Amino acid sequence: MTALGPWVPAAMAADPQEYTTTLRPTGNADLDDALRASSDLLSLQKTQAVSPFALTGRIHNDYSRLISALESYGFYAGGITVTVTDGGGKSGAPAAGNHDGRDPDLPEWMQSIPAGHKAQITISAQPGVPFRIGVVTLNPDRGDPPVHLNADEIRAFGMKSGMPAQAESVLAAGVTLQTALTEEGYALASVSKPQAWLRPDTHTLDIAYTVHRGPVVNLGAFDFAGLQRTHPAYIARRLTIAPGELYQPSRIERARQDIASTGLFSDVQVNHGDTLASDGSMPLDFSFREGKRHSVGAEGGYSTDLGGRAGVTWTHNNLFGNAERLRLTALITGLGGSAEQGLGYDFYADLLKPDFGSRNQNMSARLEGIKQELYSYRQTALLARIGIVRRVNRRWNVSFGGQIEQEQIQQMRTNNSYFIASLPLSANYDGTGVDNPITPATHGVRLGASITPSASLTDGTSFFAIMQATVSTYFDLKALGLSRPGRSVLAWRGTIGNVEGASTFAIPPDQRLYAGGSATVRGFRYQGVGPQFANTRYAIGGTSMDAGSFEYRQRIMQKFGAVGFIDAGQVTADRTPFQGTVRVGAGAGARYYTPIGPVRLDVAVPLNRPARGDKWELYVGLGETF
Repeated sequence: MTALGPWVPAAMAADPQEYTTTLRPTGNADLDDALRASSDLLSLQKTQAVSPFALTGRIHNDYSRLISALESYGFYAGGITVTVTDGGGKSGAPAAGNHDGRDPDLPEWMQSIPAGHKAQITISAQPGVPFRIGVVTLNPDRGDPPVHLNADEIRAFGMKSGMPAQAESVLAAGVTLQTALTEEGYALASVSKPQAWLRPDTHTLDIAYTVHRGPVVNLGAFDFAGLQRTHPAYIARRLTIAPGELYQPSRIERARQDIASTGLFSDVQVNHGDTLASDGSMPLDFSFREGKRHSVGAEGGYSTDLGGRAGVTWTHNNLFGNAERLRLTALITGLGGSAEQGLGYDFYADLLKPDFGSRNQNMSARLEGIKQELYSYRQTALLARIGIVRRVNRRWNVSFGGQIEQEQIQQMRTNNSYFIASLPLSANYDGTGVDNPITPATHGVRLGASITPSASLTDGTSFFAIMQATVSTYFDLKALGLSRPGRSVLAWRGTIGNVEGASTFAIPPDQRLYAGGSATVRGFRYQGVGPQFANTRYAIGGTSMDAGSFEYRQRIMQKFGAVGFIDAGQVTADRTPFQGTVRVGAGAGARYYTPIGPVRLDVAVPLNRPARGDKWELYVGLGETF
């Protein structure tokens, strides 16, 4: 009597049998991949060894699995051969002979394989003649009229005589036909799994589908479940579908994704039943899981010119139940920068009202207090602005609004107070296909243009208008066959600005044009390019500015990258751009790519440093420079 009892076959109690499996190629790479993926012998051979009896069962199971793989590729007259031999080992010569996988004596034979030897299993597939589609029949469901497909439905179905009889294509044809029918408004349409008949004499496969159309259906009433703070009326206005419109699953899914994109919800689902309402429409059931209303974040950055900045942000989402967002931010600035004379602050409150007046229009308002201890000037200001951003289409948006600012500015020991009112207008184009501004662009063009009519209302009124334009473009070297997509990118940026209506000293210092720093010319400190007060490092500013940048961006492995760049720019008190002394900076940087965007570290040096200019600059931030 064994430990397992006298009724257990001896093979079950035998020592585990290790083995290796070889699949002989068929000459069809795709078929070989399917056979390899279907074989338990292959997928399980590296797991714990099993007894000869269990290994025999694994071999028997593989026959049906491999035959199914052959049939899925249209080989319905194929066969599978499995042979087992003693693969040998360190303990001696292998046993002679081989055994068929269906041999009833296989378990007993494998018990005779010496300890330390591996069984060698060889799988051979004989595909035979490939079958093709024969007769294709579309049968109506009981009580339905005969099935007649229109041109669009025929294209979607795609199944016809003479095609390879592959299971994947046969099944997919029914699915795509059902999808096409539902997109035409047949909400209850169904296409059954096909029946199939083998015709060995002609090597064909006849198939038949049962098709039910049902009535053309419009959308019915919408039910919103799970809304706790969000007003149902806001959801109804935001939705891109409405009751009474034609039922189309693709439009319903786009509407669901659009609602999910508001950021209000951690989950948005939409479902409907299998029956219609009494009026023949299809009701939809939306279910929502609202996200957190409050969040706290940290913000920071560093450059040698502006120093460090650090602070916190507190956000209140869905403030009044219509997706409004209130964000409070407190920042300490000027921590050790070469363009700073001391610490400053930036406190502001932002209120965003989405879908203001219309679906593609947002209203934003800001109240802000600023203190800056720059070498160019010292500023303490309170400003308030309100604006509207309208999305014209997928690539264009425009904005307009109003701003007032009360400020105290000291420049060269002279203190002045200003009250400035302005009406900023801007237009932006983004053809890069990148939705998140932090995600690096690899192709396309971005354009931005603004004009800000302003009036300084202290000590007499002066009117001026600030005009600026920026263009950046990106070129992927994949287009020249020199790299893989997104790995090597050339990037250019050009900026031009002009102030009309007043001379330099008639404009408040913070409204003048400057260059230098990461936004224009790296290697020069912030506001370090352009006219300076004599024998100082204090910038005067100007009424015209132009700057350009070129970068070569190279991804390295998965998460790292390197950048080489050169910048140039100039500022002048002449209202004509491209005047003054051109300053040029160059440098290199490293990138570490995170899920939210690249962490950027750039080092730049001036190639024609002015008197009292910095010898080098370092910049740290999130996202590419442009």
